Amino acid sequence: MTLGTNSTKVAPSILAADFTKLGEQIRLAEKGGADWIHIDVMDGHFVPNLTFGPMIVSTVNQLTDKTLDVHLMIENPDFFLEDFVKAGADRLVVHYEAVVHLNNIINRIKKLGAKAGVAINPSTPIDVLKEIISDADQILVMSVNPGFGGQRFIESSYRRLSEVKALVPKGKEVYIEVDGGVAPENASQLVRAGANVLIAGTSVFKSEDIPGAVRKLKAAQ
Repeated sequence: MTLGTNSTKVAPSILAADFTKLGEQIRLAEKGGADWIHIDVMDGHFVPNLTFGPMIVSTVNQLTDKTLDVHLMIENPDFFLEDFVKAGADRLVVHYEAVVHLNNIINRIKKLGAKAGVAINPSTPIDVLKEIISDADQILVMSVNPGFGGQRFIESSYRRLSEVKALVPKGKEVYIEVDGGVAPENASQLVRAGANVLIAGTSVFKSEDIPGAVRKLKAAQ
């Protein structure tokens, strides 16, 4: 598997940020070495929470020059792909469980000029990725049930990351993301299991030392 980089990427999730200090907190995450900024989009239907739309993505795009990794936890994501790319999304991740014609959506995202990813919920078998992984730029393994930040990490996620890694075709450049309960305490084990992008919200933005929290995650190997 080609990782695209020799180091672990860290993508702080603004779901846990203080929006009264969003610009400041993003800069602190950047100071610690954040590679991407992760934006969780929830519609109140696919998941039981309502968060951000393209306007917030556009705002964040003005606050940072980092890659914007936008995770669409929404029904009918195909209706909104162009809006999010226009707003500044560099990478768009859709859920396997929310899409009927997954190949079509992956191809559309790429035609719009963004990288395309597929996310799977904790109860979704890894085997469903077999027919799409060659086309995807990234796979996002949910290590909590999507919808809320601050949940307890699901231990079977280590095995699931290893299974995703084993599916990646030889020579294929791919990112394997993990999202949910990611913290310095489990970061190294996640990387050893197969993750090369650590998405972390609570452990970064609720920390008294945001740059230090990011540095600890980046040190995982």
